[in-house]
Amino acid sequence: MGKCRVAVTGLGLVSPYGGDLADFFARLLAGESAIRFLQTSDVPVPLAIPFVSCPNFDADASLGRALAGMMDRFAQLGTSAAFGAWQDASLSRDSSEENREDWGVSWGTSMGGTFAVEKAYRELWQRGRERISPMSVVLAMGNAANAHISIQLGLGGISTNHAVACASAAIAIGEAFRRVRCGETPVMLTGGSETPQSYGVVRAWEALRVVGSGDEHSSSRACRPFSADRSGLVLGEGGSALVLEDWDHAVARGARIHCEMVGYGTSCDHSHIVRPEMGGQVRALKAALVDAGLAPDEIDYVNAHGTATTEGDPIEIAALRSVFGERAASLPVSATKSMHGHQLGAAGAIEAIVTVLALREKAIPPTAYLENIDPACKGVDHVTTGRHDRRLSAALSNSFAFGGSNAVLAFRAVA
Repeated sequence: MGKCRVAVTGLGLVSPYGGDLADFFARLLAGESAIRFLQTSDVPVPLAIPFVSCPNFDADASLGRALAGMMDRFAQLGTSAAFGAWQDASLSRDSSEENREDWGVSWGTSMGGTFAVEKAYRELWQRGRERISPMSVVLAMGNAANAHISIQLGLGGISTNHAVACASAAIAIGEAFRRVRCGETPVMLTGGSETPQSYGVVRAWEALRVVGSGDEHSSSRACRPFSADRSGLVLGEGGSALVLEDWDHAVARGARIHCEMVGYGTSCDHSHIVRPEMGGQVRALKAALVDAGLAPDEIDYVNAHGTATTEGDPIEIAALRSVFGERAASLPVSATKSMHGHQLGAAGAIEAIVTVLALREKAIPPTAYLENIDPACKGVDHVTTGRHDRRLSAALSNSFAFGGSNAVLAFRAVA
């Protein structure tokens, strides 16, 4: 069986900027940070930790109270984003309109329903209760988001969750892409969601000493990838979804095509549980280029993993320099985590959407607050202010995870 072309026909998100795609991209292009100091009723003591939340998300309004009540927040964010992507793709919520028995869902989340888990532990150990909610398992399970999405949209094909730390959503998208391209199914709904703001999760990340800090006047500058004075990553929550569709199927139904997904590369560093290794990232980058049939000099933008950690940033830039050679010096690179934060298992999905919109809008959002580049991170064209470029044709989105798992997604603009 030959390879099918894969169209991106739907985009949906719940972001700190809201769910409007045009407004979301415009704010990123303007370098507007959504990072604020953490504020949540789930935290029992004040924590001066920068965080990115989705304060305007109303699960009851988006999903209905009954459905929202059956979900932990990560599943609420994911299902709402999926509904947005489905609507953007001009697909009906009525599953009787077309046979969807082989349409599927491929989702990513690294932590699942952490609020439900912590609530259950509090009931047992802090309050001394012998019984907890019978919904605890259903709320906490990692596949809750993709299960609810499949049920609500009547999708009878594969429904799976990928839990691969910070590469979860990127791998979910890549595997969905493969299923559509090989002709297994004409439609896959894919993406990721995460909400790492429960007290235990925040304190666990804080204990790793990788969380960035704001100053007393501002939290917005807390995440500064590639900067000489960077202090670490900033956690964020959100949900992002894409509809991937067989090109001929999309054209036949008159769908709008945002761009084409053309490649996916993945690898494992196989060297250390938390320390990244350049060789693994190089293999993933090269695999994505080969899979896409693209040469290094055909890539016009890279949305970097760029977490603002002292060790991770230089290794990613070194990998780009290795793969792109002389082209690297003029290769536009930016890390939008500087504005929307690190959504852990959902990061690859929001950054895939950023990459798709960059190609569609012919514009590159910046790495915010990158004013003093670390000498170890030089050698590429760092985008420090929003940039318009009508020549944008092909782009990559990088996701590199604890455990050494790497994923690179390749997209091409529609002519």
